[in-house]
Amino acid sequence: MVAYELLFRDSPKNYFPDIADGQATARLIMENQLNLGTRHITSGKKALINIGPESLKLDLCAFLPCQDVVIELLETIEPTDDNYELCKGLFHSNYKLALDDFVYTPQWDRFLKLVKLIKFDIAITPLDDILPVVEKLQKHKQIKILAEKIETQDDYQLAFDMGFDYFQGYFFAKPTMIKQKDINYNYGLIVAIYAEIMKPSPDIKIISGLFELDAALAYKLLRLINSGVFPIQGEISSLKQALVYLGHDRLKKFVSLIVTAYTADKKPTELMQVCVVRARFSELIAKRVAKHQVGEAFLTGLFSLLDAILDQPMGLLVEKLPFPEEIKAALLDEKNTLYYILNVVKAYETGSWWALEQAVILLNIDSAILPKIYQQSVDWADNYKNNI
Repeated sequence: MVAYELLFRDSPKNYFPDIADGQATARLIMENQLNLGTRHITSGKKALINIGPESLKLDLCAFLPCQDVVIELLETIEPTDDNYELCKGLFHSNYKLALDDFVYTPQWDRFLKLVKLIKFDIAITPLDDILPVVEKLQKHKQIKILAEKIETQDDYQLAFDMGFDYFQGYFFAKPTMIKQKDINYNYGLIVAIYAEIMKPSPDIKIISGLFELDAALAYKLLRLINSGVFPIQGEISSLKQALVYLGHDRLKKFVSLIVTAYTADKKPTELMQVCVVRARFSELIAKRVAKHQVGEAFLTGLFSLLDAILDQPMGLLVEKLPFPEEIKAALLDEKNTLYYILNVVKAYETGSWWALEQAVILLNIDSAILPKIYQQSVDWADNYKNNI
């Protein structure tokens, strides 16, 4: 095993859904790379990810770490001047390129210096017919050739004897369906963020405020920063810091990715609303007991239900985020100031009054101030939501 091919499916049925290639690739990126990463499901090996004409034009590859993937250019991409320039840009950004279901014409000659792998579908192009092309490609030392749709011992032996480097097909293994639960998105927030970043002079405070309202978007933002797409220089302790680090151009591409991946039928859930209220509640408590950790307290509250949202262990999720150790520890129930703040929030939220009185002692605050703070948190979350 040298690599895995990742194919997007939106149901247990093993066939490509009736959606555009750009949306399929965007969904694959959102639901895999920006959750736990491709390495999580490929055991650290390379992931071959299909890129069609629309995905290439939208520059969706920018959200994939070049060290983890091979960009598989689908047969629907034509050898035009524009596509050549796009491929050349990926090549110079250190992406490894592959040509899928390759059928040779002279127009592809200039692309050959950019690619590392060429795949032949032997169900479409029988091995006996492509021997001259294979011999031509073997003169390019950097190019490896792969025979796919290998289904019998005879297929494999013939391809092996012809000098193919790699082999793929049901003869070796059938595809494994991997079910993963992704976060629901508040599409209204996405549109509001997109509208703001498209302004000539976008307001980072407004954008940060909008991201603060949705744990799903905030999680994807921080996963992007920590996904290996670009080097991270330090820990991120607030969403505003994350947005500044990302930069305007990358932020526009990120929001465009979400818009491409999802349609407006995604509704905000009550679970998300609880996350937002928790975040604000934690922030307001921190202003009274730990002013230097206000941003960290907000993030701790916002992500405190992430394990329930994604149906994944919290320990696995926090490893994938560029958090300071204090936030990670609090989310993993290790005792520190942020943990004690979150304990107060949880106890008040559930009406566990005895537990609440024990929790406030550790923060040295009076529980009598909490009803007003909690109401402010609910009002804050409602006001933002109603203004979208």
